[in-house]
Amino acid sequence: QVQLVESGGGLVQPGGSLRLSCAASGFAFSTYTMRWYRQAPGKERELVADITPSGRSTNYADSIKGRFTISRDNAKNTVYLQMNSLKPADTAVYSCNALRVAIGVTEYWGQGTQVTVSS
Repeated sequence: QVQLVESGGGLVQPGGSLRLSCAASGFAFSTYTMRWYRQAPGKERELVADITPSGRSTNYADSIKGRFTISRDNAKNTVYLQMNSLKPADTAVYSCNALRVAIGVTEYWGQGTQVTVSS
């Protein structure tokens, strides 16, 4: 059974930090590109960051560049999103996504974790 389980969300003051985790099971985690998305109320889902299967290459949305860091531990089947200098505009549900493009496209989603940045 494939599972992606996010954790680490919560309420934080502006300028604070959170570390999100996404624990994967039921598939070959180390062969998938992992991505973090977020969706704020009334807004479209946004790709925040992604990381290649090896972890050697990462990409970030301009809106969070320099503040967030994506990483992964293939031995633990877990991907992380370290979020620093949080702003109220970062408030959203954050979801992890696993993607592999081989003969076809295989994609899995987690249920998401709420991040609220407010004083």
